[in-house]
Amino acid sequence: MMDMTANNASQQSPEEVAKAVIESIKQRGDEALREFARKYDNADINDFLVSKEEIKRARESVPREIMEAMLAAKKNIEKFARRQMRQYEDFEIETMDGVFAGQRILPMERVGCYVPGGNYPLPSTVLMTVVPARVAGVNEIIVCSPPKDNNTINPVTIAAADICGVDKIYKIGGPAAIAAMALGTESVPKVDKIVGPGNAYVTAAKKLLYGIVGIDLLAGPTEILVIADGSADPILVAADLLSESEHDENTSCTLITDSASLAFNVKKEMERQLARLETREITSKALRNKRVFLVASMKEAIEKANEIAPEHVELQAKNASKLVPLLKNYGSLFIGKYTPSVLGDYCIGTNHVLPTGGSARFSSGLSVKDFINVRTYQYVRKDGYERIAGIAIKLAGVEKLDAHKKSAEARMK
Repeated sequence: MMDMTANNASQQSPEEVAKAVIESIKQRGDEALREFARKYDNADINDFLVSKEEIKRARESVPREIMEAMLAAKKNIEKFARRQMRQYEDFEIETMDGVFAGQRILPMERVGCYVPGGNYPLPSTVLMTVVPARVAGVNEIIVCSPPKDNNTINPVTIAAADICGVDKIYKIGGPAAIAAMALGTESVPKVDKIVGPGNAYVTAAKKLLYGIVGIDLLAGPTEILVIADGSADPILVAADLLSESEHDENTSCTLITDSASLAFNVKKEMERQLARLETREITSKALRNKRVFLVASMKEAIEKANEIAPEHVELQAKNASKLVPLLKNYGSLFIGKYTPSVLGDYCIGTNHVLPTGGSARFSSGLSVKDFINVRTYQYVRKDGYERIAGIAIKLAGVEKLDAHKKSAEARMK
C-alpha cells in the first residue's frame, strides 16, 4: 500500500492527494504510474503485469499448508456465493393479457479487485473479491496490489489470485491503482466496477471516480461490536475485540453488556492478552477508541447496536437465537461463543468486505449481486396493446406530456 505520508503527502487531505493522482494518470497513463510506484512504493517497475514466471515462483514459495488453507477457504466462499446466486434468475411474466415483462441476469464484462498490501499481505481479500465475481460469471477479472521493495507483489497474494483464476495481476497500489482501473492506461484495461477495501487514499479515489466506474462501497476503518451478557466468557470476548483492533489504529472496538462484572473482567483480560500480542503496538493505539456500554437489559443492548450499525457484530449471550431477529443493522453477524468474527474474515463462506461508519443501515456487504446487472425487457402483442396503451395515454395526459400521449395513441389508429 502506498506510504502516502512521504513527500509532504501528509500535509494534504486524502481527497487532495487522490485528485492529483487521478489527474496525472488521466494525462500521462503508464508514465504517471511508474512515477507513483517510485515515489510511494519505492519500486522501479517497467512492466506492471505480473508475469507467468512470477506466478510460478510465487506458488512455489508459498508453504503447502497455506495453499491448502486458501483452497479450503475458497471452497466455502464459493459454495456460499453459488447459493446466493440462486436468488437471481431470468424470468418472464404476463402482466396483462398480451402484455409481457421480464428480466435477464447478466454478469459484468470486466471487474477490478483492489487488494491492499500495507504491512501485511491480505490473500483473504483476494478470495473475498474474486470468488463471488467468478461465480457471478464476470468475463474478465483483474487484481491490483501494491509492489514491495523487490518490485513485485507479496507471493501469497499472487498465489491466492492464481488459484482463484484471476485473468491479470498488476503491481500497482493505492489511489493510482484505482485510477488506472477506472480510466484505463496503456497497460491496464478500463473496468466496469472496482471492489475491495483500502486506506483513506484508496477510498477517496473510489469516491472521486464513482460514476466513471462502479464501486462496491466506501469502507472506513474496521469495526467490531460485541454484545455479551454475564454468561459470556471474558477471555473469548477480549480475544475477539483484540482480533479486529489489530487491523488499524483507527479501528472501532465496542462492548455492550448488561453485566458490570463481565465488563471489568474483559478489560483486565484485554490488558493481559495485549501484552502478549506481536501486533500490540498498533493494537494498543486502536484500543484508545474502545467503548464500553453498560445497559440494563439485552433488549437495550440490541437497540444500541442497531443505532451504531457496525461492521461486525458478535452475539455472546444466553438464548442468542431469540435475540437474532431483533438485530437489524450490521455488516455481518456472528452468533455464539464458537463463532468469532475471525472466521468471517477468512473462511466461513460469508464476505469480509462490509459496510462501516453506520452505513450498514442502508447498505450490505460484498456479494454476487455486486457483479451482476438486472436487465428488464418487455413486449406487447397486438391484441394486448389497446389494454395497456389506454393506461399510458391517461397518465401521460395527467402529466401534460403530449408527445408521450401521441406516441401511445399512434398505434391505436
